[in-house]
Amino acid sequence: MQKINIEEKFDLITEYWKPKVVGELNNQQIRLVKIKGEFVFHKHDKEDEFFLVIKGLLKMEFEDRYVILKEGEFIIIPRGVKHRPVADQETHLLLFEPDSVLNTGNVINEFTVDSPEKI
Repeated sequence: MQKINIEEKFDLITEYWKPKVVGELNNQQIRLVKIKGEFVFHKHDKEDEFFLVIKGLLKMEFEDRYVILKEGEFIIIPRGVKHRPVADQETHLLLFEPDSVLNTGNVINEFTVDSPEKI
């Protein structure tokens, strides 16, 4: 057991859209990721996803609408819902999701991270 300083962990992240694992519990991972720009529209058929904005502003796009999240706000994306994270400026997110989840869901492309690094 050790404490984790989220700000210090974010300082170790140098690339956008490359989630890093900072903790694990009950087959779930706590991941940190820096984002900027547009991700890919995708969905997860078997997993829900949790996005908490630590720093910046997140626009979560859906097929028919979007939701803006500010620092300290979170959203849970139910399995099967097509979505796309977008950030005009650098944004820091905490993700809580099953360890089996692929960050790009049903899409394989240059953003896909098969096995996130632990930091």
